[in-house]
Amino acid sequence: MAGILFHKYGGEDLDSYYPIRPECQADVPKVRFKARAGKTLSARRWHAAFSEDGHLDIAKVLRRIQRGGIHPSIKGLVWEFLLGCYDPNSTFEERNQIRQQRRQQYAAWKTECQNIVPIIGSGKFITAAIVTDDGQSLQDSNRDSLDQGWHVDGAISDKKVLQWMLGLHQIGLDVVRTDRSLVFYESETNQAKLWDVLAIYSWVDNDIGYVQGMNDICSPMIVLLENEADAFWCFEHTMRRLRENFRTNTGMIGVQSQLSTLSQIIRTIDPKLHQHLEDLDGGEYLFAFRMLMVLFRREFSFVDALYLWELMWAMEYNPNIFSLYESNSSTSEGRQVNDKQLKQCGKFERKNVKTGQPDKTSALSVFLVASVLETKNKKLLREAKGLDDVVKILADITGNLDAKKACNEALKIQKKYLSKSKK
Repeated sequence: MAGILFHKYGGEDLDSYYPIRPECQADVPKVRFKARAGKTLSARRWHAAFSEDGHLDIAKVLRRIQRGGIHPSIKGLVWEFLLGCYDPNSTFEERNQIRQQRRQQYAAWKTECQNIVPIIGSGKFITAAIVTDDGQSLQDSNRDSLDQGWHVDGAISDKKVLQWMLGLHQIGLDVVRTDRSLVFYESETNQAKLWDVLAIYSWVDNDIGYVQGMNDICSPMIVLLENEADAFWCFEHTMRRLRENFRTNTGMIGVQSQLSTLSQIIRTIDPKLHQHLEDLDGGEYLFAFRMLMVLFRREFSFVDALYLWELMWAMEYNPNIFSLYESNSSTSEGRQVNDKQLKQCGKFERKNVKTGQPDKTSALSVFLVASVLETKNKKLLREAKGLDDVVKILADITGNLDAKKACNEALKIQKKYLSKSKK
């Protein structure tokens, strides 16, 4: 049945899966991705990739994704594997046990948070501050908390609790702005679900906390995975590869290490363009900041951004990702694979393993930005007289990039960079 349905929908319009509000139709980038029979990973192909007890032929799945992405009907389930939530070599029963344990853990964290701020889990959320910087309650003047009939007793003295509470209204403000063109987020319940997941994540990962941009990363998980706990763990695993980008220290943000790698790549493969950008005071490549922070969410439609992400994650896939995350091993240890496992790596990761490139700052997204710069090479050299011109020229890519072509160009640049770096 799944195969028949997929044949019917080959080349289908995917707006029906992620409907856009009528008043926003003119403002969103055009959707380029189409699910295509024979290329896109269908529900039938996905189910056929499992053995009787649940072992997944991940190499076969990766090949299909890298050819044509994932059909929306199974996208969330496949993402859980691409992001390392589950081991493809596990059984159905083993994964169900892990899923239940994680749901219980999420429920426990949620209860902790509810005991401090009872609005969590209520289907509502806050957009106004509830405490001052020194821990005094602001709820007498806060409509959100008054409407919910709860309040904070006394001053907050616990540093972790205070830091967390200070950020909750900012999460709410960002939630209101997140993917507001989607019909899905017309529902306050769905907005509150996104707020809950981000609030609980910032409680659990208090080292990083919440930083603007995380809402754009988390939102698709809320849309794709109905169970809130499952959406949380999918987001949490995504953040394992991205969290250092969001680390903020005095005068520096984590993504600058990737911007530095980008600078090094362009200097190596296109010294003329790099020198031109340097002359414009753009040698730190801060104009690419947003692309790397939120993985091109602004440059693509919602549908195409999801397609780009799954292409990238399939190309970056390492079969040891699950055990790496579970054991908290170093990245270089986790990347060591045997010949059989090498065949289960994505195209980008396979090249990294063969050449011994374990550096997280050399993620595919960095080469993707490099490929965008290369496609605009002539225009940048000819027309960019200042950084404002660079930003304007790069803005032209919004809605005009083909995700698959961009990823393939990024792979070519990776090959060129590794080749030139050896010399």
